[in-house]
Amino acid sequence: MIYLDHSATSPLLPEAKQAIQEAMKLVGNASSLHTPGHLAHNLIEEARANIAKLINAAPEEIIFTSGGSESNNTVTNIFANCNIAVSAIEHPSLLESAKIRAKNCQILPVDEQGIIKDFELAPETKLVSIMLANNELGTIEPIQELAKKVHAHYTEPIKTPKPTQRFAKSTPAPSYTLFHCDATQALGKIPIDAKGLNVDYMTLSAHKIGGPVGIGALYVKKNMPFKPLIIGGHQEYGKRAGTYQVINIAGFGTAAKIAQNTPKEYEKKVRPLRNYLAKRILEEIPHSSLNTPLEKSLPNILNVSFQAAEGESIQLYLDAHDIIVSTGSACASGDTEPSHVLMATKNDAEVAHSSIRFSLGLSTTKSELNQVMQILPEIIHRLQQISTVKIKGEKND
Repeated sequence: MIYLDHSATSPLLPEAKQAIQEAMKLVGNASSLHTPGHLAHNLIEEARANIAKLINAAPEEIIFTSGGSESNNTVTNIFANCNIAVSAIEHPSLLESAKIRAKNCQILPVDEQGIIKDFELAPETKLVSIMLANNELGTIEPIQELAKKVHAHYTEPIKTPKPTQRFAKSTPAPSYTLFHCDATQALGKIPIDAKGLNVDYMTLSAHKIGGPVGIGALYVKKNMPFKPLIIGGHQEYGKRAGTYQVINIAGFGTAAKIAQNTPKEYEKKVRPLRNYLAKRILEEIPHSSLNTPLEKSLPNILNVSFQAAEGESIQLYLDAHDIIVSTGSACASGDTEPSHVLMATKNDAEVAHSSIRFSLGLSTTKSELNQVMQILPEIIHRLQQISTVKIKGEKND
């Protein structure tokens, strides 16, 4: 099998698997005061420290969640009934939850490459959420500049709710607009410095860096407003109730420790492979076009459109040859609507429906990409021959 869908989920690292197996030997609840409980608790705090180091944060600023979607929903829950602004290409877990919870949800437009356009925030905007790197295109946003602009937008402080947990402290809310960044796709692919980027909240997920599915984290800058999404226990400093998933947390922590060194590997090894695949597609497959900006993107994502060839058909034909790709976000799989990301960037449903996302990993080889290019051109040609959609520029018979 040639696996080119690492952005949907990455294979579990052997080291993470070993950490999980070791954690499975523990029997204590991490919230208990006895010795087995302390052992589990120590394992959790070691993982928290590894994740914090990965993004240059303090361990106490890391809150464990069930994954990126819960982290995103937690942030929109903090600012429920407030004015929120989000980019047009956010992950559905952020975009849809903001639309539901916000008093008013302002959608910030992007250009054809997926880069945020200049914008003016609506009055009394309390939160702006812009992802560090897009999951479909790989486009990297200038987060440091955007956070600086957002923080210059002064507003009345939000009313911080009374603590709902034993250890959830109420802190004075800043009088400037706060900034959330979903860094799920960027984690482990490029260096991330939460303090340097000057973000107030940041979403993270384990299974994008070789950790287990079902565990994530939310970075919450010290003294930022907070309101728990899940209540009923004192865990996570009172910010997220629920029995600790010690096994998954151990795997996440180990994957995070390894990910501290992977951005250099992605830049050195994976980006040239991604660019090699892009070059061959453009040269060998007529009527193909790149949706990913090669210069301002993650090193491993390549989104391509093939005129008059339906994306899901391409995916299925490749799957029959044991080549695994995606038509976009895995969370939108089965949705017949065109990608909201490509509609925001290209505003062309045909382009959106004919797109394929190749997402490479550190295990991807040039030989595998050569095998893909032995098969892909014929698949595209076959689909274009039977398509009822006419290729742009070609005359009808």
